[in-house]
Amino acid sequence: MTSSKVALVTGASSGIGEAAAHGLLKQGFEVYVAARRVERMADLGAAGAHVVSLDVTDEASMVACIEQIKSEQGRLDVLVNNAGYGSYGALEDVPIDEARRQFEVNIFGLARLTQLALPMMREQRSGRIINISSVGARLYEPFGSWYHATKYAVEGLSNSLRIELAPFGIGVTIVAPAGVMTEWNTIARDSLLERSGNGAYAKLAKRAYKVLENFDKPAASTTADVVGKAIVKAATSRRAKTVMPVGKGARLVRTSVDLLPPRAFDLTVKAVFGSK
Repeated sequence: MTSSKVALVTGASSGIGEAAAHGLLKQGFEVYVAARRVERMADLGAAGAHVVSLDVTDEASMVACIEQIKSEQGRLDVLVNNAGYGSYGALEDVPIDEARRQFEVNIFGLARLTQLALPMMREQRSGRIINISSVGARLYEPFGSWYHATKYAVEGLSNSLRIELAPFGIGVTIVAPAGVMTEWNTIARDSLLERSGNGAYAKLAKRAYKVLENFDKPAASTTADVVGKAIVKAATSRRAKTVMPVGKGARLVRTSVDLLPPRAFDLTVKAVFGSK
């Protein structure tokens, strides 16, 4: 058992999850890093993290992860639900099985792991759930319907959960990044061309691909380290914010969606993506 605080970070094999894990280690946490690609977490293991194989679509894998933490540490103070991906394409073109998988990874895996972690936190009467959302939980864009739907769901779940858990001393924070320079961008836009690069949506899909390419550039995006620092702040603050927009334009985008009439925001999105 440990006297240090214990954190679990999912999706820690790269990008935001990896950055958050390094930051938490520097703050003295016992950090469990979890992902399917265990070999990509070797550096985190060398830095002192506990490396765990985890598939958030597999019940046995999630149960085993939480049981390991319980048996080895006896507590869990921070759960960072970061595992997720963006699968793009016209709604008409995306197979429904792929849409279901997107929800399994981005929302149902998050929810189930939270269910498994909560008994330890309730017993401690303390803890923090940090759910990684996106500016995509408020804005919208062509070809991202399934991804955006999952992130809208993450924020709805998180807001309700925050009220439920308050009597037990457990906090819930939403971290909502704007563009981040990670492999997420490549996966999202490659899936877009794979599914909608030919056929009825091809012309607009190719334009959208070029828009998404811009988010690999520093002028439009931030680094994973910046988001990692926000996660560490949420994990270590006595009264963490309920929502933390992070990155270039994140706060402005969320505010704009709230203030602009839907038709006006539609025009903005159409102008960006060259859609009429």
